[in-house]
Amino acid sequence: MAAGLSAAITMKPLLRFHQPHFPKPNPTTLPFSPLRISHHATPSRTQKLSTLTVCVLMQDPKQSIHVEIEPQEPPTQPQPPPPQQVLSPKLAEKLARKESERFTYLIAAVMSSFGITSMAVFAVYYRFSWQMEGGEVPWSEMFGTFALSVGAAVGMEFWARWAHRALWHASLWNMHESHHRPREGPFELNDVFAIINAVPAIALLSYGFFHKGLVPGLCFGAGLGITVFGMAYMFVHDGLVHKRFPVGPIANVPYFRKVAAAHQLHHSEKFNGVPYGLFLGPKEVEEVGGIEELEKEISRRARSYKIANDKS
Repeated sequence: MAAGLSAAITMKPLLRFHQPHFPKPNPTTLPFSPLRISHHATPSRTQKLSTLTVCVLMQDPKQSIHVEIEPQEPPTQPQPPPPQQVLSPKLAEKLARKESERFTYLIAAVMSSFGITSMAVFAVYYRFSWQMEGGEVPWSEMFGTFALSVGAAVGMEFWARWAHRALWHASLWNMHESHHRPREGPFELNDVFAIINAVPAIALLSYGFFHKGLVPGLCFGAGLGITVFGMAYMFVHDGLVHKRFPVGPIANVPYFRKVAAAHQLHHSEKFNGVPYGLFLGPKEVEEVGGIEELEKEISRRARSYKIANDKS
């Protein structure tokens, strides 16, 4: 009959006495008996050692050999906290501050947009209803008002381009520099230019609102066009490009994405500040041979926009 082996190995302490030679064990106890080695000597000197106890047992041959050794686990030591846990309070504070700044600017943008839009619509309606009280429709005045509204909105793009290059990056750089640095707080000194541009718009709207005739109609249209451009500039430049507040579906318009990428190249100064305009910025970049860089920036912004949407 065949036999299987099962072995269990344990560690036991043993007091070993130092002697010159160990006695030979009894050979009859070796094959299938526990082996224990102990001997006596003069108790002159002792040393505590660890020895092995090996048990060999007979078992059914159909069963396999099973050797089980229980390893001793090393003592656990406290692990230092990861670095991100140490920085998390600062990071959380920074993110909370950024969210607060975005919310503050969003409230200001929404209030100004709805306020200016509602006043502009009311002014246009009241002005033409007042002009037509006598029953005669002032066609020339109405056409001049709407034509100059479109002309002023388009002309503001060229004015902004010239002022950006000749004034803001020159004699007014001390104010505009805040726009090229990391912003601290919801507003920056560069926002003063928006107020400066609002002054002539309000003056033209006021004069055209309280007076009749072709010239007041043209002034009213010019003020309306400046107002429309200012609102569009705020949503595309401040919202889409610099992410000062969420813009919703505006971010999905392909041409606006191209505009945002072109303006980002202005902040990188790869082409000596070009483009200085906003809505016609992609054309400026193409004129200086920056089509490849523009496409790279569009792809980069698309990836970052997708990552931000996936996280949200």
